[in-house]
Parts: sequence; structure tokens; C-alpha cells
Amino acid sequence: MRTPASVEATGPRHGKAPASRWRSLRRVLLGALSTVTLIPGVAVGGASPAHAATNQFRGMNWAVLGDNFSTGPLVVQGLSQSDSNATVRAKANALYDDMAAMGINTVRLPINTHTVGTTWWNNYRGAIDAATARGFKVILAYWEDGAASGGRITNLAAWNTMWSRVTNTYGANTNVYFEPMNEPHGYSSAEWRNIAANWMSYHYSAVPGRTLIGGTGYSQDLRDVCNDSRFSATLLSFHHYAFFYSAMTYDAFRGHIQTRLGNCASRAVVTEYGAPMSTGLNYGNASSTDNFVRHIRAVTQVMRDNQMGGTYWPAVGGKPTGTSGFDHYSMFALSGSGTDLNLTVRNTSGRDRVRYGWGL
Repeated sequence: MRTPASVEATGPRHGKAPASRWRSLRRVLLGALSTVTLIPGVAVGGASPAHAATNQFRGMNWAVLGDNFSTGPLVVQGLSQSDSNATVRAKANALYDDMAAMGINTVRLPINTHTVGTTWWNNYRGAIDAATARGFKVILAYWEDGAASGGRITNLAAWNTMWSRVTNTYGANTNVYFEPMNEPHGYSSAEWRNIAANWMSYHYSAVPGRTLIGGTGYSQDLRDVCNDSRFSATLLSFHHYAFFYSAMTYDAFRGHIQTRLGNCASRAVVTEYGAPMSTGLNYGNASSTDNFVRHIRAVTQVMRDNQMGGTYWPAVGGKPTGTSGFDHYSMFALSGSGTDLNLTVRNTSGRDRVRYGWGL
């Protein structure tokens, strides 16, 4: 999900060889660190998360430039459909290096029925495997196959076939998490909960502790899902954007978010939240009257209060704002070429506030 975008570009690192040497060194160090941070993720993956906080998910969405609703294969920004698996892995590792420098250890990636099971899927998996190899957690979320699908699964049989392939491949990988559907707003609460429960019964390779069930509507209300005993052992996926609602005060946003989490904040991951990162807003200003600032400060405060994790929307990709060529919610500006890709933070106060929400 997401609308808007606009921003300032930043240049690549100076000198290709020094950047490569620095990246190689950092990759070794991050690899060592990831083995240390892997243990909490495994604990959540194997057991019921009913009473566990979720702030081990410190992540971002890696999205298609133009958004993830598509009637074709999903090629996230920075990748090309002509890339081999090895090239995808190299590009992904370059971006993950820069993400890890911010404290990121989780990436949420889109899938659809036009991606999984294709030649591109064999190569796209390099982004998943590069992440898990370094100890990152990966959330694989299904986006409906086209923006005109109305928040409903386009082809139920194809959807189940897609998920069977995914869960058969990654069901035993404790760093991979499954989100049956992103923003199931085309269904009533009862319809969606039945579909999600049937999905869990059908795809038994996806253990409940590594499954994220989206809230009702645009994944924006967890109360019905939270109170449904069929999902008592799962994690929950929650979305909250300022543009979903009328302008609010900071306190009103906090109360609104907490209410829609129901009694399940301990199992919830805020898999989408975001605001402009290219317009010079100061997310460190507690007295700001800007609605986006109040919103991001409120979301991250609720996350920190409840020890909740989240995946900001987006790291890169998303819907370009105006004629800018990029989504102005994107946390990073992407530069470089080939497999020597670089990410530069667009707004340091926004970065710091997201980190604050993670508990850092």
C-alpha cells in the first residue's frame, strides 16, 4: 500500500574500489554480528508468540518502483528482470549492507502469482536467500495480482499454488515469515478470517509462529483477528498511515493506534507505516504541528511502549510522487550501478525516529 512521493538525490560513494573494499570488510563484520542476533528470531519462529514482544523485527519494505500491485512479475527497485540469481544476490547484499548500518535486520518482500514459479522467481529468490544467509528475517507478503482486484484474491487456486511453492521451499527456514495477504480490504471481517484460517490449515509448512495475519480492512484493525482463537499462536500484521484518517493531535494518534491493536500488541508487527522523508520535516520535534510528524512520532512511541517491531514503508521503491521519479516516503535514495549499489538516508531525523520505535 501507499500513495505519495518526492526528494533530493545523493551521489554514490567516492571511488569504486574503496567502496568495494569497505563493503567487503563491513559484510564480514555484519555477518559475524548477524549470527549473534539470530537467536531471538529463531525463538519466535519456533514457538507461540502469544506473550512475546516483536521488536526483534527491525525492518523496511523493499518494493517495486510503481508499487507492488501488478499483473506481472514483481521486480523490486534496484533489480532487473534480466538479472541472474547471483546478480540479484550481489545487488541485494549491497543494499542490505547499507540497511544493516541503520540497524535493519528484517526485509519485507512482495510476491504474487505472476512471480512465484516463474524463471524470474528462481532469480528473485536471491534477494530472500541473501537476507537469510546474513541472519536477516524475511517477511514474504502476497500482493493482489493487480490494483483493480479490489482487495480480494484474484485467483484462489493460483494463490494456493503460489503459497504451496513458497512454504515448501522456505517452511523449514526459521528466518522466513509468511503473510498470506497484504491489505485484504475487499473482504468482510468474517470472510477474511475464514480465508486466513483455511490458508493455515492448507499450508501446514507455515508454522503459526512465523505467520503474520493481516488485520481487517487495509490491515488497519487487529481487534477481530486478535480475538479469533484460530490465530492465537500467530503474529499479526498491522498498517497505519496518516492519510488513512483525518488530521489528529499526537495524543489522538497514539490512542487511535493503540485502540486498533486491540489486546494483541505483543503479537503485532507494524508492517507498514511511513511519511515524507524528502521534504525536510523534523521528526525529532515533539512540539511540531505537522500531521505527518505527529503521526510518525505517535506510531513509533506506541511501538516502543509495547516493544513492537515494524517494517517501514518503503526503504526504496513505492509510488513515485509527482514527477520526482521516487516515492517521497522512501527512507533511502538509491544510487550506483551494476552490483555496486548504495543507499543514502533522505532524512536523518526520520531515520532516528524509526530506530527509536524499534527500541534502539
